[in-house]
Amino acid sequence: MLNARLTYDNGTILIKGLAHIPFASTDPRTNLLRAPALYYANIIEFLKQSSIEYVDHVLDLIPSPHLTTTNNINNNNNHNSNPPLRTYQHKALSKWTKAGMRGCIVLPTGSGKTIIGVKAIEAVNSASLIVVPTLDLMDQWASVLRKYFTNVKIGNLGGGLDDIEAITISTYDSAYIRASSLGNKFSLIIFDEVHHLAAPGYRSIAELMASPYRLGLTATIEREDGMHMELPKLVGGIVFTMSPNELAEKKHLAHYEIERRRVEMLPDEIIQYRKNFEKYQYSLRRLGFRFPIRFEKLIMISAKNKIAREALLARNKAMEIALNSRSKIEELREILAENKGIKTIIFTQHNSLVYQVSNTFLIPFITYKTGKEERQEFLKGFREGRYNAVVTSKVLDEGVDVPDAELGIILSGTGSGREFIQRLGRLLRPKTDVKKKAKLIEIISADTREIGTSAKRKKALGSEDMTNSTEVEEHDLDRSSDHISDNQSKTIDIASS
Repeated sequence: MLNARLTYDNGTILIKGLAHIPFASTDPRTNLLRAPALYYANIIEFLKQSSIEYVDHVLDLIPSPHLTTTNNINNNNNHNSNPPLRTYQHKALSKWTKAGMRGCIVLPTGSGKTIIGVKAIEAVNSASLIVVPTLDLMDQWASVLRKYFTNVKIGNLGGGLDDIEAITISTYDSAYIRASSLGNKFSLIIFDEVHHLAAPGYRSIAELMASPYRLGLTATIEREDGMHMELPKLVGGIVFTMSPNELAEKKHLAHYEIERRRVEMLPDEIIQYRKNFEKYQYSLRRLGFRFPIRFEKLIMISAKNKIAREALLARNKAMEIALNSRSKIEELREILAENKGIKTIIFTQHNSLVYQVSNTFLIPFITYKTGKEERQEFLKGFREGRYNAVVTSKVLDEGVDVPDAELGIILSGTGSGREFIQRLGRLLRPKTDVKKKAKLIEIISADTREIGTSAKRKKALGSEDMTNSTEVEEHDLDRSSDHISDNQSKTIDIASS
């Protein structure tokens, strides 16, 4: 006699024939048990372990041909795999499989996470959905999937496209909108840049979909808001991770060097910075706060408190001055002169500085306002060597296939470790000369809060990357005059992989 019947209903699992089951509660409207679709695999496992007979009508999968890859990827150590996998890729896939085909793989940019995704689809051999944060990534995944799955049409959901196939790529936004209607159509979901999934809105994608198999891919799983702690429930825990250092030692990524250059702001900038920062501290004291204060708390209070609002504005103005100091432009001029012919990506926090750098040095710029065709043309020119440098704000941090570069320059940025790792990752693709190091240079304003911002983001590298840290004494730049003072010094902190 059958004791339970499971069906899918708009992002939930409806359970008939039972009075109680873990993960489910009674729906007063129907007097039946109902559970978020997220727990479908858990419910099935419970029924099996409890020897409860059931009929399962939850999954209504999109029909799929036999999903097997037909081409090769030019890598070593293939482990009789097609496409061949590097040793660490094979190990990552194996760990994921042993974890019940659920969990997150954390690998640096350029290490081949997409290929692991390809092999995960082949391993599940059933309808699969890939969720990505940007249209650029949707195009990149489509290109790879068409190359290795020649017997199936690749579907796209997002950017005006609505084509659902056995293998479909969707943006997070489109998956969020369609999750309840597509929640029982795919066996496997791959969340690329999985840290996005933990956001309050996007997490409903995982909650409303019954897909029993889940794979998260990212280079930087931790979020500043701590929400990454939700990912084990939504996707599965971290099953495999490998640092840039480890991959560099095996020559899968380039070795790298990080250099920090402190420059002195111009006299008028120093005056304005101190004025605003002192106003910020004074306002905090008036509010009865001890310094430093959690920035998020100040933002919340500023909505209703005039003094908190003044503190926030003064703090933001001080940081804007430090991040965009004109002295940085002169330091950048020296660095570019020292590295003529070297492929260079320049990163900034604000678009205003992007445009200033572009106009000053006649360097192509890429911001969120840059059209797709123009962006692709700039990146193509960068790849082919027609442009030796490109300047950008945040749009190249992730989700865009950036050509190989040897030098990265951070003119300004946040304290986000994820942002820092993503920017470093843009330089780590293996070099033709395996002895050649990639180099990332931070330019920060001396005697400002930007020093703390730099230190905060570099913590993401872990202590092992700092063990070889040394200090080199050089000159400090006084951009208030046309010369460099002999009695001034600039500390350049160098950390090597």
